[in-house]
Amino acid sequence: MAPPRNVVKIAVQMRDAIPQLIQLDQAKPLAAVLKEVCDAWSLTHSQRYALQFADGHKRYITENNRGEIKNGSILCLSTAPDLEAERLLGGLQSASHEGRREALKHLVLLASDMTFAQEVISRDGLQRLGTIIEDGDDLGEVLALGLRAFLELMEHGVVSWETLSIPFVRKVVCYVNMNLMDASVQPLALRLLESVTLSSPALGQLVKSEVPLDRLLVHLQVMNQQLQTKAMALLTALLQGASHAERKQMLDYLWQRNLRQFIYKNIIHSAAPLGDEMAHHLYVLQALTLGLLEPRMRTPIDPYSQEQRDQLQALRQAAFESEGESLGTGMSADRRRSLCAREFRKLGFSNSNPAQDLERVPPGLLALDNMLFFSRQAPSAYSRFVLENSSREDKHECPFARSSIQLTLLLCELLHVGEPCSETAQDFSPMFFSQDQSFHELFCVAIQLLNKTWKEMRATQEDFDKVMQVVREQLARTLALKPTSLELFRTKVNALTYAEVLRLRQTERLHQEGTLAPPILELREKLKPELLGLIRQQRLLRLSEGTLFHKISSRRRQDKLWFCCLSPNHKVLQYGDVEEGTGAPTPENLPEQLPVADIRALLTGKDCPHVREKGSGKQNKDLYELAFSISYDRGEEEAYLNFIAPSKRDFHLWTDGLSALLGSPMGSEQTRLDLEQLLTMETKLQLLDLENVPIPDQPPPVPPPPTNFNFCYDCTIAEP
Repeated sequence: MAPPRNVVKIAVQMRDAIPQLIQLDQAKPLAAVLKEVCDAWSLTHSQRYALQFADGHKRYITENNRGEIKNGSILCLSTAPDLEAERLLGGLQSASHEGRREALKHLVLLASDMTFAQEVISRDGLQRLGTIIEDGDDLGEVLALGLRAFLELMEHGVVSWETLSIPFVRKVVCYVNMNLMDASVQPLALRLLESVTLSSPALGQLVKSEVPLDRLLVHLQVMNQQLQTKAMALLTALLQGASHAERKQMLDYLWQRNLRQFIYKNIIHSAAPLGDEMAHHLYVLQALTLGLLEPRMRTPIDPYSQEQRDQLQALRQAAFESEGESLGTGMSADRRRSLCAREFRKLGFSNSNPAQDLERVPPGLLALDNMLFFSRQAPSAYSRFVLENSSREDKHECPFARSSIQLTLLLCELLHVGEPCSETAQDFSPMFFSQDQSFHELFCVAIQLLNKTWKEMRATQEDFDKVMQVVREQLARTLALKPTSLELFRTKVNALTYAEVLRLRQTERLHQEGTLAPPILELREKLKPELLGLIRQQRLLRLSEGTLFHKISSRRRQDKLWFCCLSPNHKVLQYGDVEEGTGAPTPENLPEQLPVADIRALLTGKDCPHVREKGSGKQNKDLYELAFSISYDRGEEEAYLNFIAPSKRDFHLWTDGLSALLGSPMGSEQTRLDLEQLLTMETKLQLLDLENVPIPDQPPPVPPPPTNFNFCYDCTIAEP
């Protein structure tokens, strides 16, 4: 007879004792279960003991998480969390250095457990750890363990970072600023200051004033990847907390100190692979630097500004200087105004008064900045562009000013200028760190590309929008390749001619679109079930291989990893925490299990509980797109297993695989693309023998039956 649904068979072990195999009734109070376990080992005072998961981080079993105990789970009997917290905090007061070290090591191991952390915090554990950190008697392992334990406890969000004292923060700053410091201490100190800066504006100002930028540059130049990453994290946190003026001043100083060159040569092109966290911080640094262009992008031209009028005149004179000089200085004011208006028209402005073209925001004054930069950095290319087009027939001239304004807006959209930083994105461009004026340099390449594409398309003024669409595609495709330098970008984008763009479009269209002939559609419908079965098999295989997921804390940190995979028999999801840098564990080492039979539903996007309460701000959009959750039965309650996929592709693969397990249709965009690709390939294979044979829309008519059937041949008659 099968046991009741709320009874699970488990093992309980204790040091120096024979393990117990028991049937745990989930409806029975945990205190009663503990008493039965203690009685079996003849232990008194069961309230002094607690149950822990034997694998993983040895989390304590509570009434809230006992539903995670499944058949076959292994638990261990240990000291109750309140007594263990009391014992370890007492060990911190030990006169013995070895005693303090051992107490801290055990504290770090248990600090990730919420139950234990609350007991430590309620007994002023943070204050005691703060004393160890502030005293700084031991600048080696003891201090590193103290910082790690403090960070683990604070990550639970029970205590606000704003409650930290100024002397404590200053002491941590001292550890960052010290020259001779243990290599394990400074990354932890930098991580703590990053959390303080992101969570408390007041303490963030203190960190900004106490930690010199030069000190962070020193840490970045140390060939220690962990120290570099944490230094970059604090640097981006300080930049995010600064005002626009302060951020510009800080970035100007960092660029003067050759930070860009160092990042490009020693971090991006380092022999060691770039970690996900460093990639994210480089993305943030790129976004913040490009964000300095936003005020210019959103500021229209001021027609009463003498400086801006002089800039427009400089732009005109750089193109038509010789022509203006040949006319002499004796012309009247009216004729001079008429000449200027005509030259501005030749320059490509839509109005005789160019200020009217630059009133549009965005791109505002940023378009004028780009045009001036191009005219000064590449004067010959600028003059050739303007004069070449002003001498063409009217209908074929490429307007420089109008093109520059639209191109500046296009670059702002492609590079997300002025948009808030994503909290998880890693999409930085290595080329950005290869130039001091990367945006303006990119414009110089793009405006010459536009002129080249205009000529290849033999465009007229009516084709302006079509040309801009092609240029957008050329730039977007090349940026997606992540070229490592501006010269490589120039080479690749110039190789992407208009003819090549058309070829790529046609190839993609052939891959995505099948013929609409009814016989082909009927064939595709017959092939679909078999191909969907192949896709389902691939999705389940991907789930069996498993994936590393990031844990998102209350402040969206992504320091911790966990691994989840599907068992080979497709009946159980196995998961558990893993240490960074250790790689994917084997299924046998994963402590947690979730039977597929217990899963109720799959939730995605804003329906997920772990993103539902985070608000609906623009910065959360990327999380909504990657979030999914599994709701399952935990006893009589509904519980959730929450995921943040590392990429959009992983999101599609996992949601498809889970849908297949639940018997639901796989409705992701990736499934549609895979099915279309397989259908196209299989259809072409089936139709190889019909190559160059036209397929009619309707089947040919069946001929009428013959008037007689005397033409039948008798096979039994032997031939003479």
